Parts: sequence; structure tokens; C-alpha cells
Amino acid sequence: MSFKETFIVNGENLLKKIKEIIAEGNVTKISISDKSGKEIMSFPVTIGVVGVVFAPIFAAIGALAALLTECKITVEKQKDDDVPPSNQPPTEEPLQGEGTIIEVK
Repeated sequence: MSFKETFIVNGENLLKKIKEIIAEGNVTKISISDKSGKEIMSFPVTIGVVGVVFAPIFAAIGALAALLTECKITVEKQKDDDVPPSNQPPTEEPLQGEGTIIEVK
């Protein structure tokens, strides 16, 4: 089972947030949209891919961050059937201007 999670971030925090999302490890696809919802960039995240493969993607995201003031990151994740969903809010400090929307398929 997969689900989608959406983060709203400002341009300066875009690359940092993408790197955090990839580091989580259970991500299958990442899409970046502008604040009106138009998809700008989308890329699959393959398990076991080394950081060198992501270098061109990070460069493109860095260029996007310079142009965008606010954007949405939609992350498609694989849900582990063993782990029950948590109803508690995340414990880490959110980035300034960041919000979360979760959509379950």
C-alpha cells in the first residue's frame, strides 16, 4: 500500500527538504509543483541508489529553488504493513512556512 504526503516549503528550504525525504528511505516518487499546483518536476526514487546518481537532480532542484518563492513537494511512500499508523504529530521542528497534507491511496 502506498500513500502521498505533501509538504509546502519556501524556495530556500526546497533542496534541504528533498534531501531529508530521500534519507528517510521509504520514498518511491517525488514531485515538485509551484504554488498554483502545476507540476514542475517529478522523479522516481529507487531503493539502493547512491548519492552520485542524485547529483544532477539536486543541481536542478537548486536551480528551481532560486526561481520559486513557495512550492509543494508531493512524496509517494510505501507504507509498511507491519507498522501501525501513528496518530501523533511529528516531533521534529517544522521548517518555516511548511505544512503537511497526507493523502492515502
